[in-house]
This record gives sequence, C-alpha cells and structure tokens, in this order.
Amino acid sequence: MILRDILKILNGNVLCGKNRLEEEVFVAFASDLMSDVLTLHTGNILLITGLSNIQTIRTAEIADINHIILVRNKKANPEFVELASENDQLIIETPYSMFRTCGLLYLGGLNAIY
Repeated sequence: MILRDILKILNGNVLCGKNRLEEEVFVAFASDLMSDVLTLHTGNILLITGLSNIQTIRTAEIADINHIILVRNKKANPEFVELASENDQLIIETPYSMFRTCGLLYLGGLNAIY
C-alpha cells in the first residue's frame, strides 16, 4: 500500500517525512508497547501507535522502522518531530482510534505482520 493512500484513508496529517509518501509498505504492526516493537524481525513495517514520545522514535530507529502513524489524535511535541526528521522518518497523525485505523488499513489491503 502506498503511504500517500494511507494518508488519505486515515484523514491524516503529515508531521515530517513527506518525501516518503510515494513509498510502499506491505505490513503493519499496532502497539503502544515499544518492547513488542523490538521483537519484530522484518523490514518495511508501518508502526501504528498512540505513544507520542521520544521513546517511540528511538525504538523505531533501532527496529529500522521509517513509517509511523500516531492514532487517537495524539499530538507530537517539537522534540519528537525534530528527532523523527533527523532520522528521515514519516510521521502521520490521525484522529481515528487504533482499532479503526487498523480496520481501515486492513480493508484497504494492508496486511498484518502476524
């Protein structure tokens, strides 16, 4: 699924990484537990989370995740956005819940990692 299409489906707002909108992702993982994210062993993942702090960016960096959706209308602080920009990560905010976000993306053709 092309990230630009994901942005439209989720009525999202790009915080940084607009240069990545034409990239494609094949699987997604939804979690607020960053320890679970660190167990993933595949590339090109879309991370869906409601955790909008620096730990999310650091974890994504370690896990080689470049695409993050912030759900539940969570707002990222400037430090979060700055660090994500430095890491060339795409950050999208959506007003939708994690459940709705996952459902919409699944209906749109995005697969779960498990």
